Amino acid sequence: MTFLAMTLVSTRPDSGLSTTDRLRAVVDAAIRAERLGFDGFAVGERHERPFLSSAPPVLLSHLAAVTTRIRLFTAVTTLSLLDPVRAYEDYATLDQLAAGRLDLIIGKGNGAAQARLFAVTPDDQWDRNREGYELFRRLWREERVTWRGRYRPELVDAEVLPRPYQRPIRIWHGSATSRDSVELAARHGDPLFSANVTHPVEPYARLVDHYRERWAYHRHDPRDAVVGAGFAALHVARRSQQAIEQYRPVFAHRTAALAAAGVAPVFSSLEDAIARGSYLVGSPQQVIEQVHRYHERLGHEVMHVPAEADGLAEAAHRASLDLFVDEVAPPLRAHIPSRPLADPGRAE
Repeated sequence: MTFLAMTLVSTRPDSGLSTTDRLRAVVDAAIRAERLGFDGFAVGERHERPFLSSAPPVLLSHLAAVTTRIRLFTAVTTLSLLDPVRAYEDYATLDQLAAGRLDLIIGKGNGAAQARLFAVTPDDQWDRNREGYELFRRLWREERVTWRGRYRPELVDAEVLPRPYQRPIRIWHGSATSRDSVELAARHGDPLFSANVTHPVEPYARLVDHYRERWAYHRHDPRDAVVGAGFAALHVARRSQQAIEQYRPVFAHRTAALAAAGVAPVFSSLEDAIARGSYLVGSPQQVIEQVHRYHERLGHEVMHVPAEADGLAEAAHRASLDLFVDEVAPPLRAHIPSRPLADPGRAE
């Protein structure tokens, strides 16, 4: 198993942190994740409150400068909103600065604010995502591109610089329930990253099953399909009850935030979320067993867990990460094989 630490750079009004402090905390979290031995650090992209993650290439470029080994992920790059030429320029530059440590997870994104900011509608968001990806993919692989589409001006023998470090780059397709992303991933032979954070496992598992079916339909070797999965929470303590009681205020805050936004909670209690959802809250052995249960259904070999405390006491969060790295990760690495995240090729 391969492990990523992930953040959406969310903010809490009661935290007392300025924007500067909050972003610096992300930098500290990435440095700590590398020191602890995580394989990757992922930054999401959102364009509305309570998130400060609207510019992943900027933040990840800074993380590239303060880390040396850990791979840097987007989670996700919202290509439905972005000019693929500009997105390519940003990420090719980042790929050079990071010496090939970049992985992209793309998707349409979500949220009403992004639709208003970028004039994207439910009727065209998937078409924009698909068109943007197919152009982005060609720009990364080809020295000059001639292209015509619907959502941006055509290109004629266009050279777009800089050329990237990795040729090609591994691009994951992030999805919660959409078959559009699955079809795009399977057609191009790309890995799938299941969101896997809001509901019980079954809707995500059905999507992964569909991915594998479409992968075979497009005549790819079934052994080459790669699946990643997100997890909604991580808090490990020596005793299960200690972990639950420490995490309970965080879960209560999440539930209240959903209710304030008019969203009905999926889980009735923290215990329900642990039993039926992807909340990794408990003793080391319980967390190991939960990941194995999910692996039986999803077959994932990469997983991301929250990188930051998100309202949990900082000391408890740090102790949790230490326990995860020392007692949870090693047996999962041993018993669930995973392929290297990337084998960057470099073309001069």
